[in-house]
Formats: sequence, structure tokens, C-alpha cells
Amino acid sequence: MGRFRGSITKQSRREGINLAETEKVQKYLDKRPYAPGQHGQRRGRGRPSDYSVRLREKQKLARLYGMGEKQFRNLFEEAANVPGVTGTVFLQLLERRLDNVVFRMGFASTRRQARQFVGHGHILVNGKKVDVPSYRVKIGDELTVAEGSRSMGFIQENMEAQKRRRVAPWVELNPDNFTGTFSRLPAREDLALPINENFIIEYYSR
Repeated sequence: MGRFRGSITKQSRREGINLAETEKVQKYLDKRPYAPGQHGQRRGRGRPSDYSVRLREKQKLARLYGMGEKQFRNLFEEAANVPGVTGTVFLQLLERRLDNVVFRMGFASTRRQARQFVGHGHILVNGKKVDVPSYRVKIGDELTVAEGSRSMGFIQENMEAQKRRRVAPWVELNPDNFTGTFSRLPAREDLALPINENFIIEYYSR
């Protein structure tokens, strides 16, 4: 599965969930809660196979975090070899990706934008520039928007918008200083994801 560069709204309609986790996409989904295309409203009338259900769940989660199949499967296999509940460990590994943490802190409005900010060197981790979106953030790591990037229109708008929202409970944010800390691993109940990770475990265990 290559990197998707098309409309996130259409992809969200196809998967039936808000992949961007933005109010704009949610409003569009509420207005058109069916797949895109000429026959979108007629899809899904038949009973999907067990394989199809599990494949769709895997696709939804991979697309939510913007990952390709190889990278996604490698991360799942790592989670499967770590003590604990595989599904929860897997979601925690996904949440620790730098691009995702940048999104959770509100520096970026979407994960796609967060990946771009990281790649362009706008984000520092513990004072050092990190330009790898898949970099794994550790508990206690401090993320900062680079000094020269704080005047960017997008980042300023994102920080102002974030002041009106509730930040994820596993990160701490100081929007005035463009700084945030990854304070703990999220528990499964913290993650309001419309995903059944057990289907993904079953998909990769087949």
C-alpha cells in the first residue's frame, strides 16, 4: 500500500471513519455517510466475508496513521513480540510516532501536515532537529517548534485553534512557548478510535 496523496475526505467516506480527525471532514461525513462514487449509496448491502471485515479494519488503521503496508506490518510484528496485550501495545507504538505526536499536540492540524512539518525540519525533540516522521518518541521527550518556524501562518493558526481544544491526556502542551511533552503511554480507553484491533490481530494471524 503506497502513500496515499488523494482526497482524505473521499478516503474517509470509503472507510466510513474520519481519517483526518478534523471537524471539516466530520461535517462532510455527516452530510454524505456513504462511499464516494456513482454507486456509493448502494454499496455494502451484501454480507461481507470474515476476511473482508478484517482487511477493512487493517486498512482503516493503517490509513488513519498514514502508513504503508510494509511499515505497518513490521510495527505489528514488533508489538506481537512485546509482553502485554498485543492490540494495545500496537496502538501505543503507533501513537509514539513523531508525526502522530506532533498532531496530538496540535502543532499540525492533520497527521499529513505533521509529517510534512517533521520532514521539513520544523520540529525539535529534546532540542535537536528530527526529520524522520516514524521516529519513536519516548516518555518525557520534549517537542518544540523550531524558533525560525514559529512565525509560519499554519503553525500560528494551529496553536491558536489548539488553545480552544482539549489536548490528549497523555501529552502536556504549552502553546505559548510552542512546546509539548509526551508524558505517558496512552491507555486503550484514552484512544477513542473506531477500530477493533482484535480483527487486525486475526488478519495477521491467518
